[in-house]
Parts: sequence; C-alpha cells; structure tokens
Amino acid sequence: MTLSPPRPKRTSMVIALLPLLLAACDTAAGAGRDISAAGHAITQDANQNKGY
Repeated sequence: MTLSPPRPKRTSMVIALLPLLLAACDTAAGAGRDISAAGHAITQDANQNKGY
C-alpha cells in the first residue's frame, strides 16, 4: 500500500508550480501565433509570385 503525501504539501507544490505552467502555456501560444504569422506571410508571398 502506498501512502499519498499530506494535502498541505501537495497543495503547496501545485501553488508553487502553477505560475511556471501558466508561463509555459503563454509561451507556447505565442510561438504558435508566430509560426502561424510566418505561414501566412509565406503563403501570401507565394500567391503574389505565381508564374501563371
């Protein structure tokens, strides 16, 4: 039988890690927007430079 850690310790760990997790989500969202913008720019440039 395994014992789970006491609730206050687990809660403290979650509270301590929450800002890091939220920052990582914001960073990933920002990277996704940057990649999307780059893709749109490439598509627009390709459409403008079609040879037909």
